[in-house]
Amino acid sequence: MSNTRLIARLDVKGANLIKGIHLEGLRIIGSPNEHALRYYEQGIDELIYMDCVASLYGRNSLGDLIRATAENVFIPMTVGGGVRSVEDVAHLLRCGADKVAVNTAAVGNPTLISEIARRFGSQCMVLSIEAKRVAAGRWEVFTDNGRESTGRDVVQWAREGASLGAGEILLTSVDQEGTRKGFDLELVQAVTEAVGIPVIASGGMGSAQDAVKVVGKGADAVAMADILHYKRAALVDIRNDVSAAGIRVRRYE
Repeated sequence: MSNTRLIARLDVKGANLIKGIHLEGLRIIGSPNEHALRYYEQGIDELIYMDCVASLYGRNSLGDLIRATAENVFIPMTVGGGVRSVEDVAHLLRCGADKVAVNTAAVGNPTLISEIARRFGSQCMVLSIEAKRVAAGRWEVFTDNGRESTGRDVVQWAREGASLGAGEILLTSVDQEGTRKGFDLELVQAVTEAVGIPVIASGGMGSAQDAVKVVGKGADAVAMADILHYKRAALVDIRNDVSAAGIRVRRYE
């Protein structure tokens, strides 16, 4: 039984760390680098950097930011947004990323998942899925930061992505994202039951109890943004509360 990972998610637009609600109405929080360093010093297990507008412009521009972060931060970093090719992945890994999250390009060309997994290993290939509820017990895959509908069913796509070689799924509920109302537990359960690879739950964490509930539905890791950025809970308290609920987390002294 491995530890449940607590992950800080940093959505970046240009030089700024930003935060939205339902992936829209983005507010500037500050410097991504300073926040990454602070969360690292407070004991976060991993970081996820997402370039929010990369898909619109067809490029990921986080290389310099990752390089700067990697000088001071020594935990796994996943980077996503605008990753379109094996070359893009190679560039981000050279900059210091450990894993790369792919959404839009994978939907357009699913074989990219296999190409990345073959060249860099499955552990490096994170399938990012933005999910919107379309009916009871049904979710659709969205791309371009929750703007573009794809017509794909989330659970089927998760299954397909895993079979093509994705080593992990970053599952973001667009409905819950930024609301502080908790994760879409039904969504997380549907996906974790469908695949045999780790699932990171993202979108909606308002308290440590939300993390406890989503791990109970099968999530292997919990991504947090709003709760940390706005300092609504200290990471040490979140870790202690999750641990007190009987969930294994990394001990941090």
